Amino acid sequence: MYNVMILFLELIGTVAFAASGAMIGLKKKMDILGICVLGCVTAVGGGVIRDVILGLTPPKTFSHPIYIGVAILTSVICFIPAVQRALKEKELLNSRLLLFMDAVGLGIFTVMGIQTAQQHSSSNSWFLLIFVGVVTGVGGGVLRDTLAGERPYIFVKHFYATASLIGAVLCTLLWDHIDSTANMVICVLVIVVLRMLAASFRWKLPAAK
Repeated sequence: MYNVMILFLELIGTVAFAASGAMIGLKKKMDILGICVLGCVTAVGGGVIRDVILGLTPPKTFSHPIYIGVAILTSVICFIPAVQRALKEKELLNSRLLLFMDAVGLGIFTVMGIQTAQQHSSSNSWFLLIFVGVVTGVGGGVLRDTLAGERPYIFVKHFYATASLIGAVLCTLLWDHIDSTANMVICVLVIVVLRMLAASFRWKLPAAK
């Protein structure tokens, strides 16, 4: 049951991040190949970085192609003309959907990074767990924004990496004290809520003048 839940979370995160990558590609008027590449990089980029840090080679993405397959399918669906028209006609809905999908992907991949580090690392130090969690959460988005020619969200958007960091710290602190499934679900919700509130109320860290 636990493994099924892990797979379910990973697939939801993959769809969410792939959709956010594809929607950025649509905004940049990329062709279908560019949109699929952007969707795939967003969906699996953080996981590849995580696995390299933990010494898991080849990364899980290459031994379990279901994640790439789901990312490509999601990107192709976003490219369908009817879907493109719907997104263009409802620009406000598009921006909110992009925000929500990105927040869901951020939350899921942050906790999945911690779960993978717990499972495969012999040290399990709090610093390693938190670092791997945040890198897994933000890595795909950083690669997406870089390839799309945007300043990465992690540096400029409302409370982005900070939400991942807070969720990672909470997940690490609670790991040995409550059921791991409940812990991951709670921390995903915390990250998503923080991102949505930050966007609504424009929470930002102090920036250079």
